[in-house]
Parts: sequence; structure tokens; C-alpha cells
Amino acid sequence: MAKKKVSDIDVSGKKVFVRVDYNVPMDSNGNITDYTRIDASLPTLRYLLEKGASVILASHLGRPKGRDPKYSLLPVQKALSERLGVNVKFVPDCIGEEVKKEIANLKPGEVLLLENVRFYKEEESNDENFAKQWADLVDVYVCDAFGSVHRAHASVEALPRIMKQQGKPAVAGFLVEKELEYLDNAISNPKRPFAAILGGSKVSTKIGVIESLLQKVDKLLIGGGMMFTFYKAMGLDVGNSLLEKEYVSTAFEILQKAKEKGVEIILPVDVVVTDNIENPQKIKVVAKNEIPADMIGVDIGPATIKLFSDELKNCKTIFWNGPLGVFEKDEFAKGTIEIAKVLANLKDAVKIIGGGDSAAAVAKAGVESKMTHISTGGGASLEFIEGKPLPGIVVLDDK
Repeated sequence: MAKKKVSDIDVSGKKVFVRVDYNVPMDSNGNITDYTRIDASLPTLRYLLEKGASVILASHLGRPKGRDPKYSLLPVQKALSERLGVNVKFVPDCIGEEVKKEIANLKPGEVLLLENVRFYKEEESNDENFAKQWADLVDVYVCDAFGSVHRAHASVEALPRIMKQQGKPAVAGFLVEKELEYLDNAISNPKRPFAAILGGSKVSTKIGVIESLLQKVDKLLIGGGMMFTFYKAMGLDVGNSLLEKEYVSTAFEILQKAKEKGVEIILPVDVVVTDNIENPQKIKVVAKNEIPADMIGVDIGPATIKLFSDELKNCKTIFWNGPLGVFEKDEFAKGTIEIAKVLANLKDAVKIIGGGDSAAAVAKAGVESKMTHISTGGGASLEFIEGKPLPGIVVLDDK
């Protein structure tokens, strides 16, 4: 999937539209609580400014229903100005006369941030007329929003497609290039043994990924809420734990398929259980076949942490997506945090974290710097591994 990147084309004096992913977490006062996605965009932006481009930035934030000040990108403008060391201009809309005027007046070396593109329903419906309003104002399209490339939205798919029809370049930014390189190498040409760790709550959202990984990995470690559907497929009782009844037979088929392919599926041997997730009165560790009927499984237990550690220590490539317990609650985060630390201590392994909650877990454990690559797109990285075409990548110019 060799795509042209921003350094393959001339951007000097050009108006460059960059689709970034500034869908950043904020607290109730509108303060950004994690700058990872903003920082990840800086290498591309610095390169464009050095080359004398005028930079127009577009992003979504959250899932607003129409125009909603709570989802404004204004706080991002302030943070980006500080981190980039440039006074980033902001326009309180993403299309229309004011935007047209600001883009026309933008000089080389200047940056303009547009308001949240999802304030218009046309963004998510991939509306061509909506996208054309940008296409007619700019010279180059750069995709640097890996977290959005699996969605066919107007600023991600229709815009670059229209610009290509107009004879204008549509290329990848450095962040997208790096993401594709790490994921592609890990999946197509991994150092072995290759292990994947999958967590998260539901089997249903990971079936395609599991089936794809069974063709590639030597071992698959499963935790999180999805482990209970596998337990049920093995004939175990799961008490009040999260269970996708309609996927029990699928889980059984996956176990059979793994056996046929010689892939080891490693499930937790013990479980942390509680009477209530929100307000726990009782918390204890039980063996996998002893989950009480009135209790809920919420984390992997200490014996599983040791088992997983032993299974991972000789692996040369590890891909991890999804927490291993209800890690948002400190009482049930131990399994996830401990496995993050285990990965941090593996010196010779390539360790790829598949975005989303796994990235948050690695941050919570304070071991981000010890990972080889932390993806900025959970959904996109999973769809890439599943082998699905990513609309925002497919549309870019080929090398």
C-alpha cells in the first residue's frame, strides 16, 4: 500500500488542507486532558511551515448533533499555538464566506484551524458538494488523521477524491505514513514468536480481527469482558459477568479453528470478581471455573498475570488492543497495568499498541516511552489488521 507522502511533492507557496485528528479528551471545564493527538500532528505541520506552505487544518471533535459549543475546537487552537510555537488562527466555522476569506488571505508560514467539521451532518454522510467547498479553495490535500481513515467522511474521502479529479495532489502526512509502516511490518513480516493480546468488552466487535490474527500469530492472549463468552463456549459458568450469548457458538468455532491452525489461545486461569462494578462491597479472586452465580468478573487475576507474563517473555512481536479488565476503575485496573509493565520490560520485542483504551492503559501505567509504537487510531488499526480497505488511505495518490 505504497502511497505518496507529503515530502514527495512540492508544497512551497501552496495552500495545504491537512485533515488532522484533534478528537482530544477534555474535562468538564473544556481543558484538554491528553495532548497525544495534537503532538502526533506536529512533525507534518512543522515540515509544511518550513517549506513555506499555508496550512489549513480540519478535524472533528466528539459526536455533536449540529452546532454545539461544548464540541468547539477553540481549546485546541490555544494548545496548538503553544506547542507549535506559531499563532494559529481560528475561524468559528468550517465552510462559508468567512472561511473562504480567511483561506484566501492566509500567507505562507501561517496556520488556520477550522471549526469542528461534524457540526454539519454532510461530513459524516460524505457529501461531495460539502467537500467541494474546500477543494476549490486549496492546492494540496494531506491526510494525517489515522484515527479517522476507516471512515468514508467528507473531509477524509470525498475531498481528496474531488481534488484528484481537479488534478491536485492528495498525499499522506508523516503520522499516517508511520502508522501504516509499523502496522504493515508487524502484520506482514513479524519477528517471531508473534503474540497478540486482545481485550475489551465484546467478542462481536473483534471477530474479524481474531480470524485475521489466527492466520498470522503464534499465540493469542484473551482478556477483558470478551473472555466470558469464551468461557461459556468451554462450558464454564460466568455468573453475572458480561456475556454475548449469541456469540458463544462463534467463540467455540474460534477455539476449534485455532486448534486446527496450531495457534495457542491463552485464556485467563483466574478472575477478579465483584458484587457491583460502580459501588463494590465485595471483591475477590476466584479460579475460572468458580465464578459465583451472583458476581461479575471485572479483571484478570494474579495467576493470569503470571501466566501472560511467562507467555510473552520470549515473544519478538506483540500487538495489543483492548484493556484486560474494567480498567477505568482503579480497583479493576491491576491486570491491564501489570501487563503494560511486562511489555515495557521486554527489551528485544517490537511492541505495538493498537490505540484507543490500550493506549490510555499504557499511559496510565506510565510506560508509553517503552513501547515501539502506539497507534493513534484504535478502530483504524483493527480494520487494517482485519485486511479491510481504509477509505481515507485508498483514495490517496499511489507512489
